[in-house]
Amino acid sequence: MRIAVDIDSTLHDYWDVLSEISVRRFGVELPYEEQLTWGLTRLRPEQLALCIKESYSEERILAGVPYPGAVDTVRAWREQGHSVYVASNREADCLEVTAAWLRAIGLPFDDLLCSARKLQHCLELGVELLIDDSPMILTGALEQGILAATIVHPWNEELCEEEDVICARDWHELARRLAPVVKGAPAELSSGRV
Repeated sequence: MRIAVDIDSTLHDYWDVLSEISVRRFGVELPYEEQLTWGLTRLRPEQLALCIKESYSEERILAGVPYPGAVDTVRAWREQGHSVYVASNREADCLEVTAAWLRAIGLPFDDLLCSARKLQHCLELGVELLIDDSPMILTGALEQGILAATIVHPWNEELCEEEDVICARDWHELARRLAPVVKGAPAELSSGRV
């Protein structure tokens, strides 16, 4: 199976990093539990751009701590013979340090993409399962016939209630829910609700 995995808010907790930068730079908190949409309204677009840029500094990327179970799950998939592609909306200039981070945390991968063309790249690679946190990417994957899965966050929880997305509260639960899919059994999409 060809599996694509996002990075921020999928492999590691990105929200705390972004919120900490926002507070330090602009005195604006970004409470995780209040982030009910994919858009940020507490920061002006140029402020958000500065926070994101800082969050993708070499120091910040290398300091990322994977969610418990994420690396072990992906490693097990690779050991079972599946292809793993890491696909992020990070800018292309983050590619080298992101690859270094993935190697440092021991996450095996076949290819790494840092580009806004994430979904297109997955289609070109023939990805069959995409794990992401973005409601837009998840619905786009479903529309293209790609099985979609996510770690539940406030901004995508509604999607889990309405769409055929396999949802879990953490990587341990996600690994259990995806086991029949990754082993080749048909997915029970109705069990995608949390």
